[in-house]
Amino acid sequence: MKNLQDPETLRLFVRNLREGVYITNASGHILDANAAFLEMFGATSVDDLRDRTADSLLTDPAMRGEEMRILQADGAVREFELEIVRLDGSTRTVLDTAYQVVDEHSGERLFHGILVDITDRKRLERQLRELATRDPLTGCRNRRYLQEASPALEQGLTPWGVIVIDIDHFKDYNDRYGHDLGDRLLVQIGRFLSAHVRTDDPVIRTGGDEFAVLLPGVGLDATRLVADRLKRTGPDSAPVSFTLGWASRESCETVEDTLRRADHDLIRVRVEERRPRPAK
Repeated sequence: MKNLQDPETLRLFVRNLREGVYITNASGHILDANAAFLEMFGATSVDDLRDRTADSLLTDPAMRGEEMRILQADGAVREFELEIVRLDGSTRTVLDTAYQVVDEHSGERLFHGILVDITDRKRLERQLRELATRDPLTGCRNRRYLQEASPALEQGLTPWGVIVIDIDHFKDYNDRYGHDLGDRLLVQIGRFLSAHVRTDDPVIRTGGDEFAVLLPGVGLDATRLVADRLKRTGPDSAPVSFTLGWASRESCETVEDTLRRADHDLIRVRVEERRPRPAK
């Protein structure tokens, strides 16, 4: 029992591991596996998986092709992340470490591997990421979310627009009625904005009383329509008056550049509103 060369020691070792140990062939059929592997897939025996291949046990079969390319080139792969599909249709996230062997008798190419279930860890990471990208007061997204979303937007070819919103005279509300009322107004304006854009359009609190609405996949005309709708519904539905500016991304422009143009548009609107009107 003290020697890993002992077959009985190895058998007990593999049987008692909480990680999934398996052997597959080149076509992806499961030839053998330990109890932990079967439990990951919701199977009671290897026979439950006989008619399934590795491709059919993944949410994205293309990932197996990528892993196989690494195995063929290097002979081994380490901690390759996969999302598996259990027999009941639910999914789990695993790390696969495997190496390629050739059966000395048949010459068949086989793969020995071990799966580590990281589903709970991935769930916790998502929860922490969600908390890190949410404004704790309003529940809107925050600047960190904008920073994380920017690279994908900037590298993509699809259009997008942005609307910036600034509460009018917010400092006066805080000075006159206190910060509790100011906080309630921020929460309410965030809810107003979320209710008047698409579910997938992030509402972002970018500063104290400043918000932005990101409009992925939306071009110039559609961004203008959303901005006009917010201006039109604001007086009746918003908890407080606000000024907005908007911009649609121009060629190769960064998110910050587009936001800056939207801010300039907001400033232009404010200047025009304060300009004295000529007497009739």
